[in-house]
Amino acid sequence: MSRILMFFLYFAAIFLQAGAYGLTFMLPRLFDSFGANEKVVGWMLLVTTASTITTVYFSGHLSDFFGRLRTLSAACLAISTSLFLYGSLDTVGVGLVSASLLLGFGWGLTYSLGPIVLTRLVGADERVRFFTLLSVFVMAGFGLAPVLASLLEGAGYSVRDAFYVTAAFCVLSAVLFFFLDAPVKANAINPHTETPSRITLAALSGVLTSRALLPVVMVCLGASVFAGLNNFQTVFADARGLDYASFFLAYTFTVVIFRLVLARFKGGKNPYRTIALLQYVMCLSIVLFIFSGTSLPLYLVVAVLFGIGYGVSYPILVAMAAADAREDLSAQTLQVFALTYFIGIFGFPLIAGWMVVEIGTLPLLIFIAVLAVIEATLALRRSMT
Repeated sequence: MSRILMFFLYFAAIFLQAGAYGLTFMLPRLFDSFGANEKVVGWMLLVTTASTITTVYFSGHLSDFFGRLRTLSAACLAISTSLFLYGSLDTVGVGLVSASLLLGFGWGLTYSLGPIVLTRLVGADERVRFFTLLSVFVMAGFGLAPVLASLLEGAGYSVRDAFYVTAAFCVLSAVLFFFLDAPVKANAINPHTETPSRITLAALSGVLTSRALLPVVMVCLGASVFAGLNNFQTVFADARGLDYASFFLAYTFTVVIFRLVLARFKGGKNPYRTIALLQYVMCLSIVLFIFSGTSLPLYLVVAVLFGIGYGVSYPILVAMAAADAREDLSAQTLQVFALTYFIGIFGFPLIAGWMVVEIGTLPLLIFIAVLAVIEATLALRRSMT
């Protein structure tokens, strides 16, 4: 198989399974259909967080034993099962917890192993470009899944049908990853056996005492901001009489276009300064959202600014995590990076869901704006050293 076809199929598989995370933005709507509120969403995502963190920690062990592509294939089947369960359940109980555990298991593996596979296929000078392309396909899956749900609802179907359709996409993704095992090994720039990826206490200590600690902390803050704004976007939109699909469509197109245009951009001479600038833009978008009210044009501007701020800074931050990592701990650093990302993505909604129910959406938006300022300021301080 040619390298071009291999990369095409690999990114297609990434795109097909990425919609699973985008559907977590629809959980408030799904849970509302059987009488559960945002607090329950937060608790289920906390279960997902625990599963994800455990899985990311052991992802290296699993991939060392089964192989990275076969592990990715199994992960997609777990995600598919999770989505099917979410779509079929109508009460809070063991089934919902099982679905959340499976989602964390599958998504933890796909997100942490995806960049590691790329590091074996491309040289260090190409990492930013290919990490950016990877993030384009991930973000396209993220953002278009809620749009798919909106279209299905508009056509007379229910939000549950979006979970079934995406579950089928994940099965197809599993098939692609399974058959890419041999082509990826054949096209590796380093044809030798894969270096161990497992996280040990010594490896974890090495990551946390390296320069990569900063991007590891920053990605957790950024993920919390992303989750706070996106996981409850249906709640924000419904309260203001807006269509949540407009936000996700504008955000997704902005991220995809900017990431494609900037695919070869490595952050300039001072990548952390670039990250800081972009993340202050992200903060601006949240502040604007606080005051935008029911205005659709401003709603779209918020989505575009958030897409530029968060969407463009993220792949540069991934590349900086890889660049700041110790050479012998590159795979482990990316896994720890993924682990802290998931703490923010799946853990923060517990706090956000409580805030929505108990004190309202405005304090939540102010809180995530503060987190955005902290992350941007950390990047600015690193740029000065």
